[in-house]
Amino acid sequence: MEITTSQYEKISPLLPRQRGNVSLSNLDVLNAILYVAEHGCKWRGLPKRFGNWHTIYTRMNRWAKSGVLDRVFSELQHQDIIRVKVEAVSLDSTIVKVHPDGTGAFKKNGPQAIGKSRGGWTTKIHLVAADARTAVNFSLSPGNTHDAAPGRELLKTSNLSANFVIMDRAYEGNETRQLVLDLGMTPVVPPWEYNRELYKKRNEVERLFRRLKGFRRIFSRFDKLDVVFTFFIHFALVIDAISVNRP
Repeated sequence: MEITTSQYEKISPLLPRQRGNVSLSNLDVLNAILYVAEHGCKWRGLPKRFGNWHTIYTRMNRWAKSGVLDRVFSELQHQDIIRVKVEAVSLDSTIVKVHPDGTGAFKKNGPQAIGKSRGGWTTKIHLVAADARTAVNFSLSPGNTHDAAPGRELLKTSNLSANFVIMDRAYEGNETRQLVLDLGMTPVVPPWEYNRELYKKRNEVERLFRRLKGFRRIFSRFDKLDVVFTFFIHFALVIDAISVNRP
């Protein structure tokens, strides 16, 4: 997989301007990051055709810490390349196992949503999806935390304009139900009375998780810090968005 020039043009104005005599263009760097994201290789393992691995890593790290792709993702939503005005959204989470390379950093270096459960060291990705290809928002929590509290925080910060929120039984508590109602939406979750036909759309968030986990750097967490792991999630969502001709 490679980002084409036409795809790149959809986001190039949103990326930092290159100044001075730089050896690698932003497109070159994005394609190198795409290779790492897809294959899960170490930065040192980048094929030489992409250029100096350290230059690419440095730019990626700078973009991650300055929130470059967070802003690109938000702007794509605003431009309606990613569509968020839908009848119903789905809320769910998925577990990501943490590779040994992703453990052991000092906490003072930044937040690390990593927890130990029966499956070992894991992270949870909580995600609100508009459909099988469209993420509205996401967050991270340690893998040993319950879904409900992080799910509520995500709903509060997602600026949703949907009529329904589809959830599974992990979110059936009264606090979550009341929050959804307070936000002006209707919860669709068993065992309460719910729209069974609409509930079938819950598989869309599962399909979106499957798309995300097609990227090796998301299927397994190799990164110690949340800011870098979050960068790869935003990266995958942006690449998916610019790769599709949306109506």
